[in-house]
Amino acid sequence: MLEVDREQVLAYRIAAHGLHREETDAAEVPVFDLGLQDSARDTALLGLAARLDGDVTPAVWDDERFVLAWTHRGAPHFHRRAELDGIRAALVPLDEKDAMARILWQRKQVEAAGMSALDALFTAAKAIRKVVTGTQTKGTVSGAVTKLIPDGLSYACRGCGVVHIYEQLMRVATIHAGVRLEAGATPATLAPLEERGTLKTSPDVEAATRVVEGYLRINGPAAPGDAAAYVGTTRTGVDAMWPDDLVEVRVDGKKAFLPKDRVSLLENPPEPDIVRLLPPLDPFVQARDRAVLVPDKARQKEVWKILGNPGALLADGEIAGVWRAKASGKKRLDFTVTPFDTPRPAVRTEAEAEAARVAAAREFPDFRVTFS
Repeated sequence: MLEVDREQVLAYRIAAHGLHREETDAAEVPVFDLGLQDSARDTALLGLAARLDGDVTPAVWDDERFVLAWTHRGAPHFHRRAELDGIRAALVPLDEKDAMARILWQRKQVEAAGMSALDALFTAAKAIRKVVTGTQTKGTVSGAVTKLIPDGLSYACRGCGVVHIYEQLMRVATIHAGVRLEAGATPATLAPLEERGTLKTSPDVEAATRVVEGYLRINGPAAPGDAAAYVGTTRTGVDAMWPDDLVEVRVDGKKAFLPKDRVSLLENPPEPDIVRLLPPLDPFVQARDRAVLVPDKARQKEVWKILGNPGALLADGEIAGVWRAKASGKKRLDFTVTPFDTPRPAVRTEAEAEAARVAAAREFPDFRVTFS
């Protein structure tokens, strides 16, 4: 059995994520095999900038090859448009327990409504499909959908004085309704997919398995529980989606799995001699085995906050610190980079170059970097 340490795993993941910037075509960047999350300001844009060999600007999302939708765990992700049907099929729950896990904190409310989680999911999807026939804001859609669903699937929002469909239920149902998100729109705006197809309620184990394999491909070697947490299902649920063609390896003595065709890269990954400013919620830091990414628990608390995650400084094959950026007017972006240890001069220089890249991607003509 192949045995590796965490440093070798991180070197593998850096390569598997495309962080060596070997691709010049945005659609060929490996993380799009799974999807690029866009939950905070410009996170997907900056995640792409960290990986693409070439300039990146918000105009990249005007490319018809990409589409934004609520997909994995109900979070917004950019996907290759040609692959979205496969993603949607993968997100049909395999059974009631899987559906309940995907609804997250709304499970008690769904039970109180006297419905199964599967019934709640597809009842919401049918209502969303009926409402979204053109471009509409999320608030407008929520208000209209709430009138079409049972009372137990909505709640009275004190903040705006309106009754809404539960947030997570709406997010996980929308993709099944054949509805996407408008890239760059504020507030969140929904629109029907050009090819909506029919509402599919039958699970597709093969499609779900491809998602698990995609996770293991870029964030492996990993354990089944890690993949389950990424998918948003139960540990038992991921067993039904578990790929066949995997190899068991040991990571610092612990059992983990990797697609068989990736073993050679794990055995001999390129030197991780790069510096990158990864945005919050970047796919690299979305790996669920946080102790592999950052062994020190105090440092984990700096990387993963309850609210307002910073970006991660990637240097010398490690998450070596955190960073934040704040606009100073409309022309300058001010960066604060906080390394965990004193960085080498070359790391500081490359981090400044990466800050320039981030500023350009966000269309700021000037920037300033402070190391704290």
